Amino acid sequence: MELEKLSGIELGQQVWSGHITPTEVIKYFQTRIEKRDPSLHAFTYTKFDDALAEAEALEKKLAAREDVGPLAGVPVGLKDFLPSKKGWTNSHGGVKSLIREDVEDSMFYTAAREAGAIAVGKTNAPAFAFRGTCDNYLYGPTGNPFHTEYNSGGSSGGSAAAVADGMLPISEGSDGGGSIRIPSSWCGCFGFKASVGTIPSICRPDGWTATHPYCFNGAITRTVSDSALMLNYMARYNPRDPLSLDHGKRDFLELMKKPIRDWKIAFTTDFDIFPVEKEVAEIVTNAAGKLELAGAHIEPVHFSFPHTFNEYAELWCRSISIDTSIDLEMWRREGLDLVRDHREELPEEFIYWNELALRSTVMDYRYFNELRTEILDAMEDVFEKYDIIVSPVTICPPVRNAEDGNTRGPLEMNGVKLEPLIGFCETYLQNFTGNPAASVPAGLTRSGLPVGMQIIGKKFRDEDVFAVAKTFEDIAPWSYEIPYGRKV
Repeated sequence: MELEKLSGIELGQQVWSGHITPTEVIKYFQTRIEKRDPSLHAFTYTKFDDALAEAEALEKKLAAREDVGPLAGVPVGLKDFLPSKKGWTNSHGGVKSLIREDVEDSMFYTAAREAGAIAVGKTNAPAFAFRGTCDNYLYGPTGNPFHTEYNSGGSSGGSAAAVADGMLPISEGSDGGGSIRIPSSWCGCFGFKASVGTIPSICRPDGWTATHPYCFNGAITRTVSDSALMLNYMARYNPRDPLSLDHGKRDFLELMKKPIRDWKIAFTTDFDIFPVEKEVAEIVTNAAGKLELAGAHIEPVHFSFPHTFNEYAELWCRSISIDTSIDLEMWRREGLDLVRDHREELPEEFIYWNELALRSTVMDYRYFNELRTEILDAMEDVFEKYDIIVSPVTICPPVRNAEDGNTRGPLEMNGVKLEPLIGFCETYLQNFTGNPAASVPAGLTRSGLPVGMQIIGKKFRDEDVFAVAKTFEDIAPWSYEIPYGRKV
């Protein structure tokens, strides 16, 4: 049985039915990871001894007919950025001086464990998750399963590459500017970012840390159903998150089945501000048109953004640096001066934006909030008339990996200069506003690289995004034959 071609739900069903044991599952994927990962570098480390011990304990529960969850024995990956499993370690995205023990479980891991899944290792990410590519000075770039000389996208690139290459059916992502959707787009996976307040984020000592812009924990999967199942376990109310909302119990596996006939879907390739590569625009336009087969109405729309995409991209870089510059200062007061003593571990772009954040004035933060309000109003102007917005995820296909540990996005597109950290992505707008959004595989370029289509929903209507994504998956199911056929 080719377990790598099963979804997480299907694999869990095989375990529940007794066709395979959790130990056999973990050993199968251990062999696959050890064979295939050296050419991808999706993992920073693996913990198969821990995983096998959990698998053995799970087998005893299954023998006792205990309810161990629908993902019983399913291997998952955890993002090597922030803490995700107590007792393991994280590197803040490949920063050697910051390798330290995880002091808490992430919401993804908490949910995955409750569903019966087993963590097998940590996946690669860039320093501080501060870019839309996956590369760092400690572990190097994560290759794209469709062509390993190209990047997997970021910041959750290790997770997306592992899922796309069949080393895992489900892996952890976090999304502060598109870090779930970007690598899902570039690796041909499904990635979903929830509405603000849906998945709790418990930050201390500052409970509002993950709000400028909104940052989210989530999952990267190969199927819409696996993602819906994970959200069933991740979506919950927690009063210790100041933005957490109590929506009651929702079954996204059921909600995603609702028809989208007569839905009004707004379509844009560029939000009237992004310079988009022609082939990407064509692929996403063709993909969006397929939703009409389900009775949806697709209409081109225009947006009223008063500033340029580069200004908004730079706004993202400045705003995401608020918390990282605070972190750097707190570590400095504890005796760890990263910029002074370990500068070689940090990308110069990261240092630049953090120093700029430290020099910012109160009026700079006023400007940040004003532009963020512009983005909110421009999106809501469209949502007053439409149910869903569809766009490309990125303006270009995957970029080639750099050789210096500092892979960035393109510096220009169609003769227009780009901010290279996030400026090639159409995703960070939703992190300013808090809308739910997903990436679905839209097709391949002529050179065989994946392109993703972004589905954006009204705030707190996460089920609408799943309904459109599932409809598209049923109409145009995506194939994994290329990464599975990759030679190692």
